[in-house]
Amino acid sequence: MAARFGLVLLGSVFFPLLFVLIRSALRSLPGQRCPEPDAAILAARHWLAAVYPPFAVPYFVYDLFAMFLIHRNRRLLKGHKNRPEPTRNGTGTGTGTGSFLRKEGLMVLHHVTMVTVCFPIATYGRQHTTLHKLNGAVTLLTFLCCRVLLFPFLYGIYGRHIGVPLWRVPFNIPGSYNMAAAALLAPQLYWFGLLCRGAWRLLAPQPPRPP
Repeated sequence: MAARFGLVLLGSVFFPLLFVLIRSALRSLPGQRCPEPDAAILAARHWLAAVYPPFAVPYFVYDLFAMFLIHRNRRLLKGHKNRPEPTRNGTGTGTGTGSFLRKEGLMVLHHVTMVTVCFPIATYGRQHTTLHKLNGAVTLLTFLCCRVLLFPFLYGIYGRHIGVPLWRVPFNIPGSYNMAAAALLAPQLYWFGLLCRGAWRLLAPQPPRPP
């Protein structure tokens, strides 16, 4: 447990520090014309970023098919071979597709979204398109709910469980838990700030270019 907590603290320091070091290196480069190093970082595109999306699409398709085969084989091992899965019309297919979708629904949604949404966005024109802006808005909202608001939500659930208001929860748990939560929350707030900054640049009216 202590080793995992140490790794969490190390990661919380390493990634923001790495970003700061990259910014400092860009500022010190001779002939750096970009007034804002962040813009250079966000605009930079490594060749792996262009190669990975089309390379990864077959993986998601194969992984989804492999997950279904594993699920079906588990059903056979548990004795469901002669008990076809019922459908709405009363018949059975015996494949276990419905139970697979119920059990692995989120993973299936993730894989399908990666292939049908993220791959086109990463492959074709991205900047200043409606799809790109919509994807950015969904990403911002998802990050806020699942990465930032997760911590007060957990505190609130625990406070309801022990019967104390939210503001008293930090005083009713060990200090190490609060330190761990703060260490995890700090980089989330930092990254959320970067996302908000990028969203503002994308959605803000662009000043007219000089002739």
